[in-house]
Parts: sequence; structure tokens; C-alpha cells
Amino acid sequence: MRIFSAQSQSFGTVAESLQSLARTHYENFPVGSFLLSKELRKPIHLVYAFARVADDIADEGNASKDTRLTLLDEWENQLKRALAGEKSDIFFRELADMIAQYAIPHSLFSDLIAAFKMDARGTVYETFDDLKFYCKHSANPIGRILLHILGCADEANCKLSDAICTALQLTNFWQDLGIDIKRNRDYIPSEDCRRFGVTKEDLKSGEGDGKVPPLLKYQVDRTKEFFLEGKALLHSINKKFAFELKLTYCGGMRMLEKIELIQYDTLHRRPALSKFDWAVILTRSLITR
Repeated sequence: MRIFSAQSQSFGTVAESLQSLARTHYENFPVGSFLLSKELRKPIHLVYAFARVADDIADEGNASKDTRLTLLDEWENQLKRALAGEKSDIFFRELADMIAQYAIPHSLFSDLIAAFKMDARGTVYETFDDLKFYCKHSANPIGRILLHILGCADEANCKLSDAICTALQLTNFWQDLGIDIKRNRDYIPSEDCRRFGVTKEDLKSGEGDGKVPPLLKYQVDRTKEFFLEGKALLHSINKKFAFELKLTYCGGMRMLEKIELIQYDTLHRRPALSKFDWAVILTRSLITR
């Protein structure tokens, strides 16, 4: 992000740049959004833009950890000011109005910021419970926000959504293992590395004497359990989003299959979904019961 390259900029200028970036993300929401019904597009686009900018703050450029944490604080504070009815940028006013309209708990947005701060700090996860705590803040709030927008955020659906969102987040970690390691992002729990005799140096060097694939298989198998735990949501969610959710669910499961097909070697190869894979995902989405 260019806003991080000029350390001499005033904070006000940086804040304005972030607001502009949010509007850019809002206007350039992924092409797949055409699947959404018209009434769902704007609220979901707003949430996407808020989270995407926070992700950029945590990940992009060469800013220091302290700078990233300060910007994340300000990003959250701008939303808080808008929610309190104070003068705000148009993006935050629209986001605050949407949050009020759908009675979305403000804590879900604070949870997202908390996860991005973990990324900015370069948090290492000692146990799988620690990693689940990260997913609770990084992925699960998105699902819960969506349920509120859809009007079906009861306790049962929220728990099912948490399972699927955690599974999707974990799938992304295992898919991007090699990329994340190069960026000093390590999402494999340290306790699991010790269990399989893999050191952090093995991961960084790309070595491991064949120990890394069994370690990753263990993570993939565990991730499948989360997908299956949340599968009932495919049949209880608002019909306006049911098919999109099935595509997302089947896409996540297909990615785990792709990781299996390359023998769990995502340390050296990043699996990607081909046109054939998308055909498989579409077919499975149409017949999933």
C-alpha cells in the first residue's frame, strides 16, 4: 500500500488515504458478487471494504508494527465515532447506518480488528486452541454479521456458521502455507510441530525430511471435521444466500482435496482451483442435500 511508503505523511493524510481505499474496495467488490441478490450487495460490500482495508493495514507495505497497530486503532475508532453519531467520512456513515439497520453487534467489528492486530504483531500460535481463538476473531465474525443481515442469526445458526468460517480460515492457512512462511506468518500450532518432529526452521527452509506432509495431513483432516460440523447451516440459512453458501462450502472442501492431490506439499506448491474444479464445485452445490 502506498500510504505506508511515506513515513513523513501526517496522520490525517493517512486516514484520508485509508478512507479512499475503503471506497475503492467497496466499488471493486469481487466479481462473484453478482450472485448476491440486489438487497444484499450493499451491506455485504460495506463489510468487505471495512475488513479488506484492515487486512491491508496489517499485511501490506513495510510499515513498522507500531504504525500498523496505531492505524488499526484509528480504523476502529473511526467506526466507533460514526456509530456514536459524530461527524464521519461517508463510508463510515453508511457502514454505521447499515449496522444499525440490521442490529449487528458492534463487538463483531472489534473482533475483526483484534484479529488483524494479531497479524500485525506476528503472533505465534502455541496450541490449536490458540489458533481457534484467532479464527473466532478473524473469520467467525464475518459469518455472524452475514447472518444478521439475512435475519437468521439465532444461536444455533451462529454456532454452525462459526464451524464453517473456522474451516474456511484454516483451509486458507494450509493452502497458503509456503507463502505465509515467507512472510513470517506461521499458523501451524507449535504443539503440532513438536508432535510431528517439525521445527520452525524446517518450515522456513522448506526442508523437513518428509515430516511436513504428515503434519499438514493432520491439519487438513481436522479442518474437514469443522466443515462437517457446520454443514447443517446449508439447509437452515435464509434462501437468499443458500446457494452462495453451498458454493463456498463445496469450494472449501474441494480445496482440501486439492491439497491432498499434491500430497500435502503446500510448502512448495500453492494449489489453485481450475475451471474443472469450479465445475465440480457447481455440480456438488446443485446436488448437496
